Amino acid sequence: MKIVRCIIIVLLFLIIFFIVYCVHAHFFKVGVVFYASIFDAMFSVIIVGLILYSFSLFSIFCKFEKFQILIMLILLGYCVSISIPTVIDRSLSFYILEKIQQRGGGIKMNKFDYVFTNEYLKEHRLVDARLTEQLESGTIVLHDGCVRLTSKGEYIATFGRFFRKNLLPKKRLLMGEYTDDLTDPFRHSVEAPDYICQ
Repeated sequence: MKIVRCIIIVLLFLIIFFIVYCVHAHFFKVGVVFYASIFDAMFSVIIVGLILYSFSLFSIFCKFEKFQILIMLILLGYCVSISIPTVIDRSLSFYILEKIQQRGGGIKMNKFDYVFTNEYLKEHRLVDARLTEQLESGTIVLHDGCVRLTSKGEYIATFGRFFRKNLLPKKRLLMGEYTDDLTDPFRHSVEAPDYICQ
């Protein structure tokens, strides 16, 4: 009996989360899709929590079980938030599929550099979107026409570089070849570009 009621709660959460997300996405301002979706998930958990603690249908659960259910819903909300709206919003893989579909089902392989530099950046306002996300998360600041890392940004960048160099796959398949190129993508960067802020 508890399993059935737990499934009811999970389904109720998913329905409420979907409704809250749709209302938020269509009628309210959103700074960062991921943060907005997480907010929607937490708001939905609160609603389900009120239902869980108010209706006698769920009195079969003790307080600790109700607490566990809410923790499970928080984790489920996080998983849904990062796996659906955030991935679709940010994913280059989705963009490639959508772009191929838009262009009638096929694009010449040797034209993908053109597609990324001349279409993807503009169509998705990629620079604006990613800078907005970083500003909202407090990892960068804009000052006198320069984008600068905050201490939080320094810490995250250091962690990212460490993880990339030491914990990403050393033999990753890229276009038919196994390589470690993406564990150190800066190894072939220009030494002294003219865009550095002093």
